[in-house]
Amino acid sequence: MSRKPVPAQAGERARLEVVFDRPQLLGQLFGHYDQNLVAIENRLGVYIAARGNKLQIEGEAEAAARARDVLTGLYNRIVQGEPVDTGTVDAVIQMSTEPTLDGIIRADASQPPSVMIRTRKKTIVPRSATQIRYMEALGRDDVIFALGPAGTGKTYLAVAQAVQQLIQGTVSRLILSRPAVEAGERLGFLPGDMKEKVDPYLRPLYDALYDMLPNEQVERRITSGEIEIAPIAFMRGRTLSDAFIILDEAQNTTPAQMKMFLTRFGQNSRMVVCGDPRQVDLPDIGKSGLADAVGRLEGIDGIAVVRFGAADVVRHPIVGRIVQAYEGPDE
Repeated sequence: MSRKPVPAQAGERARLEVVFDRPQLLGQLFGHYDQNLVAIENRLGVYIAARGNKLQIEGEAEAAARARDVLTGLYNRIVQGEPVDTGTVDAVIQMSTEPTLDGIIRADASQPPSVMIRTRKKTIVPRSATQIRYMEALGRDDVIFALGPAGTGKTYLAVAQAVQQLIQGTVSRLILSRPAVEAGERLGFLPGDMKEKVDPYLRPLYDALYDMLPNEQVERRITSGEIEIAPIAFMRGRTLSDAFIILDEAQNTTPAQMKMFLTRFGQNSRMVVCGDPRQVDLPDIGKSGLADAVGRLEGIDGIAVVRFGAADVVRHPIVGRIVQAYEGPDE
């Protein structure tokens, strides 16, 4: 590599060396045209030079240590068979400021992360510090409220946890729901039967399912009733036992709908409520059932509330900057 050193931040400088025992994996670590190394250099203000299976990192001492941890974390992901893309690099760089990165950056690459979700098609590990707390809550608490902007993994990780438990047999059903509320535009009359009318509103839930399970399994489990995808109005009058229940776009429920949904909870069930309190599409935005429920229920034993911010966005990095521009700094 012949890149020019990136000016380091003011402070004591350091030169660190990282040695990797599987040189054949370094192509994946560096990225196409060394794009991963360039991203680390630009974000942390360090200079990285490759010498065989060794990397030398030069820069301000704290930044160089962070770069070492990021490179170690990315390499360990590759050793464990996990993909590393630009989003992963950005997420791990961001997480390198956290006091503990258990599950992302480990000294022993032979051990799997302590927080992970396994489905038929992929193994998922957290990509932000808040995702670590969220995944821990998904495996521990009865009711979880996940609040925050788009792209933070709220619904995706909930569906992954639900699929894992369905595969393991700890629940017998997976129920996915969301309110059929138009997002700021009038769609008018929709042709077709009931399924065809509501499917456009539920498409994101289908997309997450197909990412976790082979297509034929999704279709078979939907046909058998193991997986049910329906608008929230279909939940009235039911008791949902032995099920993993997910409510998406919950900011678009009324307080009455939210109370109805939460009281469907039955034996051996887990419920996840996902939504962005700042993206309410109801005619009266002051009457969101999500904000009302969190205000009433936060702090009750067995109920977890996890809040994501713009810094937790794990889509393209520009999405996080867009969210930040619209919403302002996280409080």
